[in-house]
Amino acid sequence: MVDKILANLEKSNCAIDNTFLQAVSEVLHSLEPIVNGDSRYETYAILERLVTPDRIIQFKVQWVDDQNRVQINNGYRIQFNNSLGPYKGGLRFHPSVSIGVLKFLAFEQIFKNSLTGLPIGGAKGGSDFDPKGKSDFEIMKFCRAFMRELHLYIGARIDVPAGDIGVGAREIGFLYGEYKRITRSYDGVLSGKPYAFGGSLLRPQATGYGVVYFAAELLKEELHESLEGKSCAVSGAGNVAIHTIEKLEHFGAKVITCSDSEGTIYDSRGIDLKILKELKGDERHASLIHYIDAIPSAVYIKKEDYPQGGHAAWSYPCFAAFPCATQNELSLIDAQTLIGNGVRAVIEGANMPTTPEAIDLFQSEGVLFAPGKAANAGGVAVSEFEMSQNASMEKWDFNKVDRKLSEIMRHIYKRIALTAKEYGRERNFVDGANIAAFKRVAEAMILEGV
Repeated sequence: MVDKILANLEKSNCAIDNTFLQAVSEVLHSLEPIVNGDSRYETYAILERLVTPDRIIQFKVQWVDDQNRVQINNGYRIQFNNSLGPYKGGLRFHPSVSIGVLKFLAFEQIFKNSLTGLPIGGAKGGSDFDPKGKSDFEIMKFCRAFMRELHLYIGARIDVPAGDIGVGAREIGFLYGEYKRITRSYDGVLSGKPYAFGGSLLRPQATGYGVVYFAAELLKEELHESLEGKSCAVSGAGNVAIHTIEKLEHFGAKVITCSDSEGTIYDSRGIDLKILKELKGDERHASLIHYIDAIPSAVYIKKEDYPQGGHAAWSYPCFAAFPCATQNELSLIDAQTLIGNGVRAVIEGANMPTTPEAIDLFQSEGVLFAPGKAANAGGVAVSEFEMSQNASMEKWDFNKVDRKLSEIMRHIYKRIALTAKEYGRERNFVDGANIAAFKRVAEAMILEGV
């Protein structure tokens, strides 16, 4: 059944959908033991329905820049599955955004959201608009134009977008302001809003903090180890990476690497978070090369000087690695390097940042590997907390949100670990995550009928 579905997808999808096909292939191969043992999945065509989005929405975004020139961008929203609740998933503003990328992200979102145990479905959206180098007024005008199209397809009980790459509190604020102007409605249609009008505390930190809460539970239960005193490698320097580093430091770890699109910093003393935030925090986009202006003892490796087929962030001995940048950034060569340097665990902060070949090697060599759909689910969990607060017109304090986030991440680890063991895949957290998430979604799909 699985091979047939994959063959049909390969015929029907063009080259831009490679990442989507990669994500689907990983999930379906994990599910073979369970789908072959329950005839209902074939009777109700669950797999075929699961890999096909409910709808793909594409629209033109017209806006005027500061020089009064008309600009055109593409806007998208992929509503993939709402069997468990309203569509939920981020908006990404980046030149790399395409239907192929968003399909993969939306598909992964179904499983990530399912693992939280919360009532939310899977979606993703965005635009090929690049906020870098744009003024606040240009970003505002783009966001207003984007929402004039998007508002037709979203709602507090329909589809609740959040932020992602290129979309922070500033952009969500502009988007929400336009939504209110159009609909005259003050409701929880977006999450990641500024705290001043309906946002939740801890939302900016949620994904990165959640990654570390998950890692701490994984290491405690599987290796009887803590993060205290351990050297950790991190890729990326965006929101997820910064808050992963921050929480790792709270746990007593020493983070030795971070990276951006131009190069990697290695600091044997530990990354100076204050300097990193000055360069990259709060929508700043300065190059990491300036880190060595403040810390001359640090090493900066330009992208063109990376190992062939590899990434400099993974070139140094570490106890745990946290890929927090983008998809397929950690290659087989990187995996070989990390294993050679004694890595014990790899915990994904980004969505599908590790290639299939690298994952296979980690698992065959006994390295603990935690997929992003489980480890980085903290962001969407706190997004749902924001929806709950909006619906009840409440404000939760920081400690309550943090406590609930920690509880959910521990629960996700326990659920996928037990599921993996139940199906004879002990310590295979990829299979555990895929099976656990699938069972919850599939049951809902069966119960709601066709």
